[in-house]
Amino acid sequence: MPKRILVGTVVSDKTDKTVVVKVERKVKHPLYGKIIRRSKKYHAHDEDNAFKAGETVRIEETKPVSKLKTWKVLDRLDAGKTAAVEADV
Repeated sequence: MPKRILVGTVVSDKTDKTVVVKVERKVKHPLYGKIIRRSKKYHAHDEDNAFKAGETVRIEETKPVSKLKTWKVLDRLDAGKTAAVEADV
């Protein structure tokens, strides 16, 4: 069975070797038909503490690393707004 790969935004990088990634998906409301956004947060393993809040990353499902961490960060897709602001200063 292939491992799931999701794309999301890092919302927290405060813990050691861990980032919290928010993954959003769009679903159709069952009754009204309006497209609504649903989001979920995943704890992902970041061995080198390389990823910062605001960056867009890809995460891959893996064997459990700890109680909450069953994902690992693959790579950075896009630097976030906070990283761009720091670069301009």
